[in-house]
Amino acid sequence: MRRILLDTHVFLWYFEGDNRMPRSDRDIAADMRNELSISICSFFELAIKKSIGKLGLDRGVEEYYNVACENGLHILPISIEALQTLETLPLLHRDPFDRIIVSEAIAGGLTIMTADENIAQYPVNIVF
Repeated sequence: MRRILLDTHVFLWYFEGDNRMPRSDRDIAADMRNELSISICSFFELAIKKSIGKLGLDRGVEEYYNVACENGLHILPISIEALQTLETLPLLHRDPFDRIIVSEAIAGGLTIMTADENIAQYPVNIVF
């Protein structure tokens, strides 16, 4: 079993059936032996980016949250351990949402599924 934290864009690609998500990643995500999670900060990211017009989403954040819950994804709260990790995380990536996701993965021992090569600069397991 692998414990996988979906980056926000991967979550959208997976549930929207976007072709940018490689077939191998789809197979990993669909494998019922793996535990999929998404950070609560991903929903903040969706809401903020939709409200400022940076993401043209057909659904609202509540609907995406419900999709995650209905499909058995674990919704990760931002733990004190993740915040402590964030405090010491080098500034290799400027996106605050991605930095929180990296911190959660490090603190929780999770593998991040992402297409963001900047995340690979951190000491975290990655699935591209």
